[in-house]
Amino acid sequence: MSGVVEMLTRHPVKGFTPEQVQSVTLAPGSGFPWDRSFAVEDGPSGFDPNAPGHVSKQKFTVLAKIPAVARVRTRFDDASQTFHAEAPDAAPIAARLDTNEGRDAFAAWLTDVLRDDIRGPLRVLPAPGGHRFFDHPQGLVSLINLASVRDIERRIGRHVDPLRFRANIYVSGWPAWSELETENRTLTSGDTRMRVFKPITRCAATHVDPDTGARDIEMVETLHREYGHLLCGLYLHVEQGGELKVGDAAAFAS
Repeated sequence: MSGVVEMLTRHPVKGFTPEQVQSVTLAPGSGFPWDRSFAVEDGPSGFDPNAPGHVSKQKFTVLAKIPAVARVRTRFDDASQTFHAEAPDAAPIAARLDTNEGRDAFAAWLTDVLRDDIRGPLRVLPAPGGHRFFDHPQGLVSLINLASVRDIERRIGRHVDPLRFRANIYVSGWPAWSELETENRTLTSGDTRMRVFKPITRCAATHVDPDTGARDIEMVETLHREYGHLLCGLYLHVEQGGELKVGDAAAFAS
């Protein structure tokens, strides 16, 4: 089963705008570079930077809890660690997320933008060391089969933006839902080799239109009704690192 990498995306701040990249260098045992490297805590989360562990997404400003997050447009410059954000009826902001002052400034700006939806106080958390704010503690790299998304479109009779699923790698050329038969198999793409960890169980974040912030598709209910499961996409673990780029073949070992 061979396909093509159509898109690569990262989410530098958990919950916010996916950013497309043309290539990335993956390392064994690590996540997608600059993916979920920061998170915005919505009230005390219990996260301990000295002993970082998995924290539920519900402790952060994420689409599953606050759909209005989608109306905040963001861009991250990893070289300077400057985070750019804009939102309707708010002046844009640029803040250095590698400084306490910059993180505090973004938290204050976001508090004003999301004031009706948050519990607060908001606090921007940087991920220490190799830790990342993933939804699943072992969900290091995520992948979506675009044919499966197109099949959902066919079933419900309307467009479904693949970015609803907030993955890192988007692949075309595989049969719809064939990815669900690949658990523990090895995927080679570019210079990398990745092993399938498990399919991804979907949550209410996929209900939200990534452009408008409206909850307009009951995706969890749709998956259950149409397919009898709540799965879409895969979690992968990198076994052999290297460059991965848009246009690379993506094939499972036989």
